[in-house]
Amino acid sequence: MTRMTATRRAFLSTGSAALVTLGAGLTVPARAQSLGPTRSMRGGSNNYLPGAPIVERIGGGGFWMRGTVRRAGDGAPLQNARIQIWAHTTEGHEREPQSHGATLTNADGAFRLEMPQIVPAFGQPHGHLAYDSGGYESVFLRPVMASPQQTSLTADFVLSPA
Repeated sequence: MTRMTATRRAFLSTGSAALVTLGAGLTVPARAQSLGPTRSMRGGSNNYLPGAPIVERIGGGGFWMRGTVRRAGDGAPLQNARIQIWAHTTEGHEREPQSHGATLTNADGAFRLEMPQIVPAFGQPHGHLAYDSGGYESVFLRPVMASPQQTSLTADFVLSPA
């Protein structure tokens, strides 16, 4: 049978490690980090037209823009957040009023709006989305599609109070 002998050095090093662990708070459950806000993207506000109307659909449809809106920090969904959407589509250029529309988020903070198929502008198929209705800081997004054949695009917002 093997016999272990505790030395003063082993006792001190083990005890010191235990104290450091307790002092660092490593024995308590990990806390979730707060959710940081979405930053505006370069080019996101290009051809932005303030006050686009809330619509059921932009043009003839066939393409879906969707996403979520949450509050920075705790990630709570934001209901009735106004999201404006515009893009260069098969029915018009992104600077034309008929290519713009807005929608509101539901109780889960989700939004979706049907619009004509997005086509490449300046070599890239992309959409524009904006939160611009007050209460929170404005955010402009310009997500790029992997392919012009995609029939939907998703963009999520995390907003900081204004």
